[in-house]
Amino acid sequence: MASTAFLTRLQKLLGTVGLSALLIALRYAWKKKRIASRNALLHGDQVAYADFDVIVVGGGTSGCVLASRLSENPRIRVLLVEAGGSGKALPFTRVPSGFGRLFWTKHVFPFYTEPQTFASERRRFWPRAKMLGGCSSINAQMAQFGAPEDFDQWGSFMNDDSWSWKNFRQYFNKFETYKPDSRYPQVDTSVRGKTGPIRVGYFNTVSNSAKAFIDACIEVGIPFTPDFNGPNGTMGVSRSAYLTSEVLSRPNLSVVIHSTVTRILFETIDGETRAVGVEYAETQWSKRYRVKARKEVILSAGAVHTPHILILSGIGPADQLKEHDIPIVQELPGVGRNLVDHPVVDVSFKDKLDSSPLYLQPNGIVDIFRLFKTVAQYHLGFGGTLAMNFGESAAFIRSDDPTLFPPSQYPLPSNGPMVDSTSSANSPDLEIFTTPFAYKEHGKVFYDVHTRALHVYLLRPTSTGQVGLKSKNPFDLPSVNPNYLQTPEDLAKLVRGVQMCLRIAQAKPLCPFIDHECQRDDLDQGLDKKTNEELERIVKERVDTVYHPTSTCRMAPLSEGGVVDSKLRVYGLKGLRVCDTSFFPWIVSGHTAGACFAAAEKLADEIKAEF
Repeated sequence: MASTAFLTRLQKLLGTVGLSALLIALRYAWKKKRIASRNALLHGDQVAYADFDVIVVGGGTSGCVLASRLSENPRIRVLLVEAGGSGKALPFTRVPSGFGRLFWTKHVFPFYTEPQTFASERRRFWPRAKMLGGCSSINAQMAQFGAPEDFDQWGSFMNDDSWSWKNFRQYFNKFETYKPDSRYPQVDTSVRGKTGPIRVGYFNTVSNSAKAFIDACIEVGIPFTPDFNGPNGTMGVSRSAYLTSEVLSRPNLSVVIHSTVTRILFETIDGETRAVGVEYAETQWSKRYRVKARKEVILSAGAVHTPHILILSGIGPADQLKEHDIPIVQELPGVGRNLVDHPVVDVSFKDKLDSSPLYLQPNGIVDIFRLFKTVAQYHLGFGGTLAMNFGESAAFIRSDDPTLFPPSQYPLPSNGPMVDSTSSANSPDLEIFTTPFAYKEHGKVFYDVHTRALHVYLLRPTSTGQVGLKSKNPFDLPSVNPNYLQTPEDLAKLVRGVQMCLRIAQAKPLCPFIDHECQRDDLDQGLDKKTNEELERIVKERVDTVYHPTSTCRMAPLSEGGVVDSKLRVYGLKGLRVCDTSFFPWIVSGHTAGACFAAAEKLADEIKAEF
């Protein structure tokens, strides 16, 4: 009786974070102490006023790669400045199913979009990571890198063949170590990387419904592909750590945490404006420090914070700089413009088997003990629910595929043919994936019954938005407006995606898992009976982020609003580059982390060649 009362009190104390946070935190507490004891992660005053060769701003997906690879050369002194702390010390960055638990913590910037004019005027929650590891630490660890033709398009656009797939592909191979799996013998391992720092493979636990999803996709006409990242491209359906202790111990690498870069420092040298360092502070009330860079300042702060820092530093649209009384260093109208995100729509169903992992948000003693068992199973190396990344299987398709969307059943929108925004006829514009339960508010709220869900997102939107200043205080979050569904073709394609989700859900392989007779109004068993106009309203109401913003400092010719050239150098300035999703000319038709890793590998090689 006493132990039951204790567990009940403990559950109330922990709330929706769950007991798993406590147990996993205990396991990793000693590792956190070891990291801190090495003094590898520093505070701002420990490097203030020092000189470095390269300063990397932002310890996210690209920034960690740059810091690690550049410091391989002992002659290059590297400083990495990160606004947050250690991602490695946070247990939920290390558990595939745990990433959503970080969204409403101090480790994530709590962005909300501006009201979405074309999507029910709602403001959407838009989390951006605040930790070493960046947004790759708060996403679902799905290794899908985009279509090969996406990068051919980049190379052609910039007249620089180093970005084309045949050349850029080497950097994807460089960052990955693909681990073969006997369950997937069709994967051609000869085209996958074997020695990189990122382990890629089929490691997560997979629910039976995810396996049935693949069969259901095949039944409705979507072909099977053994490898989304193989030489044949993305189309079809399938399954889906740079700052090590050794790297952090390098004497030529300094990593400053809990320090926000407030602006870039410039000097005029021989008639040219050059970036010569950065200013940073721990809080808006604390002392501001400066450090110098002899050769390069590289912004890797992400698609929101990189343009934010540039504008604060006097680089961007003249009207915005004048509005906030910021002296103009370099007028570049494209800074903060062209914001593109992958918009997603969720479709939720009652679980016919009542077997979803609802106990991850425990509701009673039985759930608590199941959670204990799951935590133990994970840490003993037996996988289990905590080893799920919840994006277990996926399908990549084209919204204009006549075999999937026969014109007789799916007539063109009233305003005419949909714009083809893909990079080639072999590239997709929709991704559909399955999760073993449905959720609301980015996983903050679960349903009170067992559920399953399908999700569709638009891979190549034509709608664009922007990032802009709310004030010139560096500690005020900037405005973000992805402008979801601004163009009618984006809306039409997502409606088709929802219709495909409903067809997959009703296919024979998934029928044993989905209760289509359920009468709950907050689930979607009757969505297939809605008209096109009703589905449009539903899409507008539900559309949300899948955490992939890009293109706010676009690699493009200056005449087309470009911010950086093909070497990722900011136009009109010396010693300043950008390397993160903000430089993408177009958003990739896949997940963005892979291209971030590869671009940083490429840039690091090019900079090291100059020393």
